Amino acid sequence: AEEGIIKGMYKLKAGTTKKKNRVQLMGGGAILREVEAAADILRDDFGVESDIWSLTSVNELARQGQHINRHNTLHPEDKPKKAYVTECLEGGKGPVIAATDYMKAYAEQIREFIPASSYTVLGTDGFGRSDFRGKLREHFEVNRHYIVVATLKALSEDGLVKTDKVAEAIKKYGIDADKVNPLNA
Repeated sequence: AEEGIIKGMYKLKAGTTKKKNRVQLMGGGAILREVEAAADILRDDFGVESDIWSLTSVNELARQGQHINRHNTLHPEDKPKKAYVTECLEGGKGPVIAATDYMKAYAEQIREFIPASSYTVLGTDGFGRSDFRGKLREHFEVNRHYIVVATLKALSEDGLVKTDKVAEAIKKYGIDADKVNPLNA
């Protein structure tokens, strides 16, 4: 994992079962524990297996990807190189969901290097607040339950789970689908 830590990401845990549905969950910083908890919920309650990736530096992943883009542009006759994040994820199955305690724009900067059917980013966009981390994650819709809902939604968009599973999770976790968007709160 040392090389991955320096480059910006590494696989913390590979999914252990051969579930039909599989996703790639990415967590940056302290929220990684919420990502792990979401993976347990997805496996136990919804039959979805997760590979868990630790994001140690999204900025480094973005810089490296941009460097690769520049190289490929200036060396059009060479075999194109791939960004590190692309190499890490291209063997994985399913959509990619990234969760951070930073603004969504932080993890959005690697979108072009994500080789997946879909890429969903959860982050703490909005106005500054002072509260306990758990309450802030709930407010900004980035805790384990929102990660589960976002994952199920991405799988439903790929036609791999029915939308009623998304609705089931929203109800099960008491998520108020009509609450004010945290971007506007």
